[in-house]
Amino acid sequence: MADEGYAHKPPPGEGAGSLLVRHVPRASAGDTVAHVLHRLSGQQYDYCGAVYVVDREGRLQGLVPLARLLAARGDEPLSQMLHNHTPMVQIDTDQERVATLAMVHGVNAVPVADGAGRLLGVVPPQALYRVMRREHVEDLHRIAGIRRDTSHILSSMESPPIKRVRDRLPWLLVGLVGSMLATGVVAGFEHILQSYIAVAFFVPGIVYLADAIGTQTEAIMVRGLSLSQVSIGSLLAGELRTGFLIGSILGILSFPFVWVVFGDMRLAIAVVVSLIAAGSAATSVGLLFPWLLAKMGKDPALGSGPLATIFQDVLSLLVYFLTVSLIVL
Repeated sequence: MADEGYAHKPPPGEGAGSLLVRHVPRASAGDTVAHVLHRLSGQQYDYCGAVYVVDREGRLQGLVPLARLLAARGDEPLSQMLHNHTPMVQIDTDQERVATLAMVHGVNAVPVADGAGRLLGVVPPQALYRVMRREHVEDLHRIAGIRRDTSHILSSMESPPIKRVRDRLPWLLVGLVGSMLATGVVAGFEHILQSYIAVAFFVPGIVYLADAIGTQTEAIMVRGLSLSQVSIGSLLAGELRTGFLIGSILGILSFPFVWVVFGDMRLAIAVVVSLIAAGSAATSVGLLFPWLLAKMGKDPALGSGPLATIFQDVLSLLVYFLTVSLIVL
C-alpha cells in the first residue's frame, strides 16, 4: 500500500483544505484484495468508506468502495474493480462547491488533491453535512433579506438593536421604494375604484397569492439552480406551465364565491384571469431573479428577498387592474 499522507498544510478559510481528513486507506492498483484487507486490519482511519488507489507519486487513480472490496475474491487486484470517475477537488475549492459535487455525483466523501493531482485526503460525510446545513441556514436568512454575510448568525441575533437595524434595513428600503411604486399603480387606476368599489376587495388576495406562488418558486430555485443541468429556457417554460396551472386551480375555486357573493360574473371572470396571469408571472419572476443574480456572479439567494417580492406586488397589481378595466368596465 502507498504512504498514508503528505506534509501539506491546508489553508485557512472556506476552502476544501479546512475540511479534509488525511488518514484514509491508500493502495496501489496492483495490490490484491487480500493484501489490502490485511493492511486495513487493526488500523483506525479518519474515514474508511473506500480505499483510494494512487500511483507511485501519490496521484489519485480511483477508488474501491469498502463494500465492493469485502465482496471480492482475495486474489483479485484492485485495478479490476476501480471506480475512476469519482469527483476530485483542489485544496482551495470552495466548500459549497465541494458539497454540490457530492450531491450531484451521489458520493459520501470527496477526495482532495494538490495541484499535481496527489491525494491529500478526503472531505468526509460529516463535514459535507455541516457545509450543506450551514448553506441552507444562510439561504433561509437571505430569503428573508436580513443580511448578505450570515457567517455570524447567532451573534447577529444577540447584537444591539442599532446593529440589527443596520443589517436588516437596506433591503427594506428597497421594499419601501417599491411600495411607493405600488401605491402609484393603485392611484393610476383610481377611476376604476371610484366606479366599482368591489374591485378593491380583491386586491389583498391577488397580491398575497402572487407573492406566495413566487416565494415557493424562489425557495426551490435558490438551491436548485446550482444542481440542475436543464437549460434556463426549459426551466422557464416549466415554471410558466406550473404557474398557469396553479393560477387556474385557484381561479376556478374562487369563481363561484365571487359570482354568488357579488352577483357579477364579469368580476368573477376578471379575478380568475388575474390569478392565472399573476400565477404565471410570479413563477417566472421567482425563477429569473435568482438566475440573473447567479449569472452576475452573486449568490442567487439574494434575489429571493424584498426585491423580488415588491416586483411581484407591482406586477400583480398591474395585471389585476388591467384585467378589470378590460372585462368589467
